Amino acid sequence: MAHQITFLRMVLVLLLQNSVLAEDGEIRSSCRTAPTDLVFILDGSYSVGPENFEIVKKWLVNITKNFDIGPKFIQVGVVQYSDYPVLEIPLGRHESGEKLLAAVGSIHYLGGNTRTGKAIQFALDYLFAKSSRFLTKIAVVLTDGKSQDEVKDAAEAARDSKITLFAIGVGSETEDAELRAIANKPSSTYVFHVEDYIAISKIREVMKQKLCEESVCPTRIPVAARDEKGFDILLGLGVKKKAKKRIQLSPTKIKGYEVTSKVDLSESTSNVFPEGLPPSYVFVSTQRFKVKKMWDLWRILTMDGRPQIAVTLNGVDKTLLFTTTSVINGSQVVTFADPRVKTLYDEGWHQIRLLVTEQDVTLYIDDQQIENKPLHPVLGIFISGQTQIGKYSGKEETVQFDVQKLRIYCDPEQNNRETACEIPGFVSRMDDFFPKWCPSTFKAMSKIHMPTL
Repeated sequence: MAHQITFLRMVLVLLLQNSVLAEDGEIRSSCRTAPTDLVFILDGSYSVGPENFEIVKKWLVNITKNFDIGPKFIQVGVVQYSDYPVLEIPLGRHESGEKLLAAVGSIHYLGGNTRTGKAIQFALDYLFAKSSRFLTKIAVVLTDGKSQDEVKDAAEAARDSKITLFAIGVGSETEDAELRAIANKPSSTYVFHVEDYIAISKIREVMKQKLCEESVCPTRIPVAARDEKGFDILLGLGVKKKAKKRIQLSPTKIKGYEVTSKVDLSESTSNVFPEGLPPSYVFVSTQRFKVKKMWDLWRILTMDGRPQIAVTLNGVDKTLLFTTTSVINGSQVVTFADPRVKTLYDEGWHQIRLLVTEQDVTLYIDDQQIENKPLHPVLGIFISGQTQIGKYSGKEETVQFDVQKLRIYCDPEQNNRETACEIPGFVSRMDDFFPKWCPSTFKAMSKIHMPTL
């Protein structure tokens, strides 16, 4: 009986999550609400078959039910193609999720040949071109075989129109070169392969995250040889103009900033995170400090000053706290108290990394995994308040500290690529056999002459 009550409580909570309005009418911004035109281009050729096409429709329902459908939020269109494309659901036809899902369920399988290029061009001309909304535009192309027409020109025309293209190949008859020609770059982000239609469910959560990244994370941050979608919080809060003194992290050439009590690093959240945050992300910061009290390295406040998200350093008991939203009672706080957290308080440079997912949050310090904590499901954030860094908890007073990096990467996989190379003398020990060498360390090692065996 107790289990049934708990289950019913969770169902009620999750239903309440679907309401995006607060009592005062403020909208919780998240992937659910980010204004987006999203078009699915579905293969309806003979090789798919009616049973597999039903699987595709269920997959589509499971993805789209994560969004709030409406003129101010997300609008979904669907094109089915074989010898010719068919407009199954126009953009903006349905103003509620229930009506959209019912329309998806009523789509009838076509059968025929595979003309993917014609379908992409059709979506560009008859869906995206007719949308008057200036917002994120995404097309997801799903196919299980080589196209019988050219896809390159149509895909390039779509990208020239600022449409982001994903390509999903099902089965062994798809050609990787063709999928890469359809999709945006890099292919590792925008191209997916599954072995059959049953396996398409395996990429449902990944696709949900990727679609979310496109809608809420428009900024690209240069990282090594690639650009990562995310938020440079220091840039968003104008640290270069506000913190005048620069610091060099000797012996590296990397610069940091000295933040004093006279500096106010605050900005309207709507300017920093205009569409909220994705469900999973990586928070990364590099700093040093001497503060012995409790202070917020980073926080997002509501309009009345309540913390929605925060990374808090408790100098009294030398722990680290992470605050985020919660469907249970509005907010949740987890405490990292592993003895290794105390190294943050030795007044030296350290990197803090938090891998946040829909299930848990994991703390890394200087590239070493420290501790993992479970999370309740989260809500979107209110963006009418302020985003701040370096503030005493519960106060507006600025903490004196030095900072080099403060970023959020929207792709959780960046956690595996990120290093702490900005820290002087850093060498990763994450993997004894394949460490993530810093360029400076690798260059120094290359000068060492190994003895001849």
